[in-house]
Amino acid sequence: MLELSVIMAARMASSAKSARNSRRAWREILLFGLAGGVLITVLKLTEYRFLVVEHSVEIYAGLIAALFASLGIWLGLTLTRKKVQVVQQAPAPFVVDEHRQSELSITARELEILGLIAAGLSNREIAERLFVSENTVKTHSSRLFDKLGARRRTQAVQLGKEARLIP
Repeated sequence: MLELSVIMAARMASSAKSARNSRRAWREILLFGLAGGVLITVLKLTEYRFLVVEHSVEIYAGLIAALFASLGIWLGLTLTRKKVQVVQQAPAPFVVDEHRQSELSITARELEILGLIAAGLSNREIAERLFVSENTVKTHSSRLFDKLGARRRTQAVQLGKEARLIP
């Protein structure tokens, strides 16, 4: 029995030692792999720096060529782009709504005065333009305001536009 326990103890010690050796081996493999990777990286950087120093003129020429090529492509696309032309048709000439004019029973003279009021002329200026007295213009204006239901000149102009009597 004593021999059995000695053998068991030896096996256990051997397996513990084997586990330690296995961990140590993995640690060493990892350490050497990491050191190798660092060494390769340093060598590649050194090679890259040597390459840049040795061929710097070619690298700069290539960068400038790429810059001008991209600038040329951009300018070519910008300058040859088709421009959209917006064609606007001239508005149709204004036509008085004669049905609405006869419905409101507005005379041609009252319509003419309404147009001159819309142009911003005063009663005196309208009278001079139409070769009538200022009182005649006031009479036509007051009848026009009654027919349109307006109290002021601006309101008469607004209602005249809505009724399509003036442009």
